[in-house]
Amino acid sequence: MKTPALRPADLIAGLSMAGLLLPEAVAYAGLARMPPQAGVMALFAGLLVYGLLGSSRFAIVSATSSSAVLLLAAMTSMTADLAPGAPDQRMALAAGLVLLTGALFVLAALARLGALSSLVAKPVLRGFSMGLALTIVLKQCPTLLGVQLEHSDFFRLAWDLVAALPRWNWGSAAVGVAGLVLLKLFSRWRTLPGALVVIALGVAFDLAGGDRLWNIPAVGTLTLHFDGLRWPMLARETWLRLGELAFALALILYAESYGSIRGFAVRHGDPVNANRDLLALGAANLLAGLLQGMPVGAGYSATSANEAAGATSKAAGLLAAAVVLLAALTLLPWIAHTPQPLLAAIVIHAVGHTLAPGGLAPYFRWRRDRLIALFAFAAVLLLGVLDGLLISIAASLALLLRSLAATRISWLGRLGDSHDFVDLARHADARAPARTLIARPDVPLFFGNADAVFAALRDRVAAASDVDRVILSLEQSPDLDGTSLEALAEFAAWVQARGQRLLLARVKDELQDLLARAALPGLPSADAYWSVDDAVVAA
Repeated sequence: MKTPALRPADLIAGLSMAGLLLPEAVAYAGLARMPPQAGVMALFAGLLVYGLLGSSRFAIVSATSSSAVLLLAAMTSMTADLAPGAPDQRMALAAGLVLLTGALFVLAALARLGALSSLVAKPVLRGFSMGLALTIVLKQCPTLLGVQLEHSDFFRLAWDLVAALPRWNWGSAAVGVAGLVLLKLFSRWRTLPGALVVIALGVAFDLAGGDRLWNIPAVGTLTLHFDGLRWPMLARETWLRLGELAFALALILYAESYGSIRGFAVRHGDPVNANRDLLALGAANLLAGLLQGMPVGAGYSATSANEAAGATSKAAGLLAAAVVLLAALTLLPWIAHTPQPLLAAIVIHAVGHTLAPGGLAPYFRWRRDRLIALFAFAAVLLLGVLDGLLISIAASLALLLRSLAATRISWLGRLGDSHDFVDLARHADARAPARTLIARPDVPLFFGNADAVFAALRDRVAAASDVDRVILSLEQSPDLDGTSLEALAEFAAWVQARGQRLLLARVKDELQDLLARAALPGLPSADAYWSVDDAVVAA
């Protein structure tokens, strides 16, 4: 694949993004309770692979706050029985999870499942993201305030944080709040690597003795070990358990990533290739897993910062990857002097935009899906990140199944003297043709609703005593699965046994071919028409 040319604007954007992303990578690694190199390796893998394979010229693929918390929750559930001093096993489990996540992305790309993100409804994703952001902020508060608290439960941690008020380190809080203020101020100039400037000020503060004066701990020794590409050696049962977690992680990562990629593509009129992006995200996660890194995705905040920094092509991301690697080899010893409250401030600032309630406001204004959005938000707080994620995905799938399994049927009539056929219940001036019933299922027919839809059709036809012809409009069903085809065959035979005639309307090419092959008794292929008007005329 051709490497994009480096323009001056991409040079500036790449340098700016490297300065922003390296401190965030270290901070996200701490959020996931992983060594700093896990975040740095993930950042390098994401920038390099997506820069070579991805379709978006703005997307920045790296470890994100959501992927860090999801990794932490998954590892907490997997390592509950491990001894506290088993970091190697924890790293192997994390690498296995990232590798399986990447493998799922690649398989989805090969199966051309680019619309996979639609399985997570946007109201659910936004409610979950808001709950996740609030959880992340709360988990950073003990570090910001200089107290040691270990509870993962949201409300228990909130209570313990309030109860620990007498032990709050106000010097640590002052440094953290100052970092938040500076980050907010610097965010007005997108080309300025505000996080790196804040880190530099923190390092100067630590070297000047401020940490000892106010008893503020620094990050500590940071080293970058490259041990080559390694495949984790895990038991079969462990791989199966990780596979369950990887499915949920991949679904949320892709929904978040594709939302960012598509949003910026639409804004700039760029083409979108969902399957190519699935492949790029899969390859990036595979490399990150082999490098013992964290899971990666295209976060909205980093992608937005890349656009605002002036990037015009993927060359900005590739340059950022090179700078990140160079900086990681030279600057990590200095970043080790960063006061811990500043890393907490960087994480809080990164997720701050997600906490804005305006993201849920349209659903309340439209009176659509507001309860399911609130459900996803509450699930994260009440059940924890991992269980909240799983139940949020289940809620999305339940919404999809409820919509598809509905038995909504419109009964049509001709509108005046036109060729238009509309719902009789909504148009009082429409009239059904004499001795004819025209039905239009308003949902695609599939195995989950076919029997219910045809049962409702039989009830209506049986209740009409003066009907000789039944026209079934299939405009919502461009194709039929086996269950739907069997149900149609049974309905056609039932209509024929009553001495009536069944005709199909709005039959697409693919369905025309299927009906010709099926040769259903009671439904000759000649009784399938392009339009309702054609079927009425033929009847």
